[in-house]
Amino acid sequence: MAGAGTPPNSTTLKGPAVGEITPKAIKMAPKLAYRNLFHDRLSLVVTLIGIVFSLILVAVQCGLYLGSEQKIATVIDKTQADLWVVPFGTKSFDDPSLLTGREKYTVLSTPGVQSVAEMVVSFASWRKPAGGKKAFILVGLDTQKGGVQPWSIIEGSEAELHSPNALAVDKSYLKDLGIDGIGSYAEVNQQRVQVTALTGGIRSFTTLPYGFTTIDNARKLIGAAPEQATYQLVKLTPGADIEEVRAALAKRMPDNEILTHTEFRDRSLNYWMFNTAAGAALIAGAALGVIVGVVIVAQTLYSSTKDHLNEFATLRALGASASYIHVVILIQAILSAVIGYIIGFTLILLLINATKNSTLNIVMTPKLALALFLLTVGMCIFAAISAIFKVTRIDPAGVFNR
Repeated sequence: MAGAGTPPNSTTLKGPAVGEITPKAIKMAPKLAYRNLFHDRLSLVVTLIGIVFSLILVAVQCGLYLGSEQKIATVIDKTQADLWVVPFGTKSFDDPSLLTGREKYTVLSTPGVQSVAEMVVSFASWRKPAGGKKAFILVGLDTQKGGVQPWSIIEGSEAELHSPNALAVDKSYLKDLGIDGIGSYAEVNQQRVQVTALTGGIRSFTTLPYGFTTIDNARKLIGAAPEQATYQLVKLTPGADIEEVRAALAKRMPDNEILTHTEFRDRSLNYWMFNTAAGAALIAGAALGVIVGVVIVAQTLYSSTKDHLNEFATLRALGASASYIHVVILIQAILSAVIGYIIGFTLILLLINATKNSTLNIVMTPKLALALFLLTVGMCIFAAISAIFKVTRIDPAGVFNR
């Protein structure tokens, strides 16, 4: 028999405790966050501007970093070499000096070597038709013996590069070189040359233009001997052990360095990125972009949450728990992140498209796009957590004093 003060079947009449998050309350949280976010349109616009600005800042800095890596390794990535024979002490691809000229035959006579191609790389002086000089990087390709083949040609053809003193330059550097395009004449190291092809998107990290020609033309333009080259590109026979072949080459050529493709690429990247002021500035810029982006988003979202303290105080007065309000704030932050990302990423793609024909190389990859999305969401959640500490200290009774 139930006690006098206890209603029958009290367990069936028991409702949720005050402040308890029920499934129905959880379903209402997104709707409340949405209405809270879009109720004050001006505050929403300010928040989105902060997110978009920070997203573009981070994307540009990180895109420039990836673009710089691409520039540094642009020629290396086009090779099919298993091993590189380079002059001793070479710091990067853009730090050229000539081999003696005897290395090719030593390489070919080494067991496990299938073929070897040569490449000439040298700094050269470009005299503009209207006067003035411009330094550039001359690259001679051994196209007829399996070396690097010309790529990204948008005007002219590879065959025209085999003409005497013919060159291919990138379209983005025409103004720097003082020429109009195909058919233009200039002087390289006091020798007359003609531009017979244009490439698109081949840029260097040093901002010096690349000039591509055949290896024989390059040797003549820099005054090298017919057997000399800057690099020997070694391709191994199928099944050959790369470390055994490298050890054999190193023993036979102690005055040179034998590097794998990955080693030479990494050496070039590490030199420019970590041993030069330009690389340090680029890395610092990317890091600073992330820091500034986090601060901007945190400040704007924190201010937006503070503007709605009265609404959150009302929820607390009506019995909403602190954890329920935290869920609302987090959903609100994620909604802001998604909307801001869509707007910001669209603007980033437009910016990349606008600069694709310039010397400014901003790269966007799927991995970077995903990282930017996660970073945007993370920044917004971080800002929401900062705001939560403020909301948690709200006195619900304060709503009745308004």
